[in-house]
Amino acid sequence: MKASGLLVFACVAALGVGCNGRRTDNAIANNANGGATADTAGTAGSISSGDKNFVNDQLSGGMAEVQIAQLTKDHAASPEVKEFGQMMIDDHTKAGTELKQVAAQYNVDTVDESKEFDKHKDAMDRLSKLRGGEFDKEYVKAMVDDHQNAVDSLESRVDSTASLKDKITDKDAKDTQVIPEKTDNAVAASVNQWAAQALPVVRHHLDEARALNDTLDRNGRVNETARNDKVRRAK
Repeated sequence: MKASGLLVFACVAALGVGCNGRRTDNAIANNANGGATADTAGTAGSISSGDKNFVNDQLSGGMAEVQIAQLTKDHAASPEVKEFGQMMIDDHTKAGTELKQVAAQYNVDTVDESKEFDKHKDAMDRLSKLRGGEFDKEYVKAMVDDHQNAVDSLESRVDSTASLKDKITDKDAKDTQVIPEKTDNAVAASVNQWAAQALPVVRHHLDEARALNDTLDRNGRVNETARNDKVRRAK
């Protein structure tokens, strides 16, 4: 995921690597390698720098999502923020595992995620000093920004024309079909397939982060009216 402000992501330990409750678990895990068959073409010689950079960006971004989300357990005040944080941990961990499998299948060199995480150290340190409503507000704002960037990154790997056709057919459709961008390169095909699986999940993360941000007042407290409206919409 692209790094902006706090992180990325997508998706991701992409992630990454989130849903109507927990439908995200299956959404990311559902055959990350389905778009390409492993063959001799998937060797190191066929790996482009773009594919390698995308994979490593997604992995490091996803790890950042997971590590920072861990703070919600002890630093967040509202149950909604804690729940969102757990969703980040679950979804991005799963997405990262799936992407690592793709990388291993095609011998894509991956960097040390812990070293890559250093680029997010400032954000981690800043949030770790906050508590309660102040933490909730800053964390959720960061999640909105990060997931918008994550969506943009993942969308670069899918067929935007197919999604546009779905939107024209059904403007009210919540989940349009996501098709990986076509390519004859086995490595890129598998990476694109992973991105197509992760994109709906990350879009949901963005929607949830925006909705959660709308429920918080200037002090980071959950607005009860907004909370009740959200509950009614979910029914």
